[in-house]
Parts: sequence; C-alpha cells; structure tokens
Amino acid sequence: MSRVHSDWLTAYVRYASVTEAPKRMHFWAGVSALAGALRRKVWIDMKRYTWYANFYIVFVAPPGIVAKSTTADISMNLLKQVAGIKFGPDVITWPALATAFAASSESFCYNDEWYPMSAMTLVASELGNLINPTDRDMVNLYINLWDGRKSLEKVTKMAGCDTIEAPWINMVACTTPHWIVDNMPPATVGGGFTSRCIFVYADKKEAFIPFVDEVVGDDDEALAETLIHDLEYIATTLTGPMRISADARAWERVRYKQFWESAASRMDSHTLEGYAARKQTHLFKTAMVISASRGDSMEVSLEDLQLSETMLTDIEADMDKVFRGIGQKQDSVHTDRFIDYIRRKGAVKYDEAYRQVHMYFPDANDFEGIVAGAIRAGFLTLESRGDGMFLVYTKERAASPALLTVDTEIKG
Repeated sequence: MSRVHSDWLTAYVRYASVTEAPKRMHFWAGVSALAGALRRKVWIDMKRYTWYANFYIVFVAPPGIVAKSTTADISMNLLKQVAGIKFGPDVITWPALATAFAASSESFCYNDEWYPMSAMTLVASELGNLINPTDRDMVNLYINLWDGRKSLEKVTKMAGCDTIEAPWINMVACTTPHWIVDNMPPATVGGGFTSRCIFVYADKKEAFIPFVDEVVGDDDEALAETLIHDLEYIATTLTGPMRISADARAWERVRYKQFWESAASRMDSHTLEGYAARKQTHLFKTAMVISASRGDSMEVSLEDLQLSETMLTDIEADMDKVFRGIGQKQDSVHTDRFIDYIRRKGAVKYDEAYRQVHMYFPDANDFEGIVAGAIRAGFLTLESRGDGMFLVYTKERAASPALLTVDTEIKG
C-alpha cells in the first residue's frame, strides 16, 4: 500500500473547489480531515507538554453565502469512508460525550508498546449544537481536550465518576457572525475556548456556480477514491513522534521573537491576545498536518512551517470580522450590519438602503445620523447617479498578501 498523491491537501483542494466557497475554506476542511485520520497517533514531544494534531475549526459566514456546511461535509464524507475513524454525536452533552468516548476507546502500537486512545471527530452545521459558550463546565472540557490531557474525569450525580483515558477531539463546525454576537459573552472572546479555535471567515463567493455538475471533472469519482485511499494510508501508517528539522527550528526562533516584539503587541487585547499566546501551538499543529499531507518523513520541515504560517496569517486578517459586534450596544450592532450590507452590494440606492434598516431605525433622523457617521468615518460616500442618490462603500480592505501566497501554493 502506498500513496497516490504527493500532497494530499493540494489534491483535496482541487477536488473540493467546484463550489463557491473560498479555497482557504477548502484548505482548512482538508486539514480537519487529515487531523481526523492522524488522531492521537502522531505528536510532537516538547518534554513539558505535547502537541497533537487536533483542531477546532469554525467556518463563519453570513447565511447562504458560501455553503459552509457543504464545505465541511465534502471533507468529512471522505473521512467517514476510512475504517476505524470514530465520529461523535451531533449534539453534545456530557452523557452523550462520555458514551461516544467509551465507544471510541482503543489502543495502538508504537515501538512494541501499546498506547490507549479515545479519539473522535465532531461535525456540526451549527456550532451551537456542540458548545454553549455560557456553560463554563462545557467550555473547560473543550479547553482540556484541545490541550491534550492524558485523562479526563467527570463526576456526575447519577453515574458517579467517568474516567476517559487519552481523550482526543477534532472539530469542524459552522456558524454565522450573528450567532457569535448573540451567544458569546464579551468575556469569552479571546479567552480559553475561542483562542483555541481556527475561525475561517468568508462573506463573498469565490465564484458564481449555479450548476455544480457542470464544473465537476470526469475524474471526480476516481479522485475521491484516491483521496480516501491516501487517508486510509495515513491513518494506518503514520504513528509516533514528529521531529522538527534544524532549519525549521532556526526559522521559528526568529519568527517567535519578532512575533512577540511586534505582531502580538498590535493585537487587540480583547479579541486576539489569547490567540497570540497560542499562535505557536496552532502553527505546529498545522505544520504537522501539512507534513503528513506531503509524505511519511515524520518531520516538520521549514517548508511545512512556512506554509502553516502563511495560512494562519491569512485567516488572522479577518478575525475582527468574526467578533465584531460582541459587547456593542444594539444600535451599534445594527449600524455595523448596515455598513456590511452596503459593502456586500458595493453601492445601494439611498431609499433602498433605508428600507433595509427601517425596522431598526424607524426615525429617519436616526438613519441619517448613522449614514453621516459612516461617511465621516470613510466607510461610505454619497454619490449622485443617473437614477438617484447612492450610498457607495469605499473602505474595502486590500487583498491580503498572505492570501496571494496561499493561492500560489494551492494552484502550484
């Protein structure tokens, strides 16, 4: 048994990119599938702690824009064809989780020694099915699982003490910016759970594809079979610790120092400081998956680490859009949504724009006030065109240099 693809992620992005979702979403969906295949069988030993390749990946987009659930399902449907991979319940409670962990308990052999493992992947079209951000016990549970605890104990009145050996969870879920605003208290942002998540944001279609069957290649089924084959190969072949190459270590020493001297100091203290503290862990978790995608070396190379950094830097550029609105007064939230509506349209006729927000600002003076404020802030301009006055979005963020690099990596 050998691999078909020299780089599984590149092949997967080609397979998945027949939908309207951005390529970076497909990349991270592929990362989740590879992580689900690796499970707890591959790690990096840091002596005082251990890095495992498990992820909490959350696709965030307005409803109906990029088919978030479909994007996640494409990768998970491949992973579900791999023998031995366990999936958890669609809706999480502790009893359901304990039962699922018990069913996933197994052992694997490395260097003639047997190691316990209770590994499973969670998939949900709604993040709210997997976590309640206001439930402190549930949030702490996810924190402990991401950190790679050797065991997990839970005391309940009915069942006594449940002990799980070597628990491991990999998650991919979907949500909307509105759900985050409505369900995540300000204290949770940047804290334990959210800083352990990879939030992948999109608010635009990458392409307009009314009929997917017209763009699916003739080799689609054959390509899917080879992707499943390689996932099975990775799941059964790769076992044990990954090394970090000497040049990757040298590069990381420089990056790490520069990050904490400059990049981390520019991050908003409420939304990104927790993520900054875990950036290195995200970096090496992702690099482990990239290494596994490219071969059996069981080594994180400089190229693996640099691509990991590129992909993470790309999604960091949109983190403010994920959490924007949390803790704001309701009028401010509606104002942000109004500006975002103009941004997505590019230009909207003045009276049409007012109809969109009339229920939130029934007083025309209030509406004119938010328009004036948005114009003064440089977000909008008011322009006279042939058929009336238009509000035009003017403060579009330039294309991220990291994203250009990502496109080059994927297409290359």
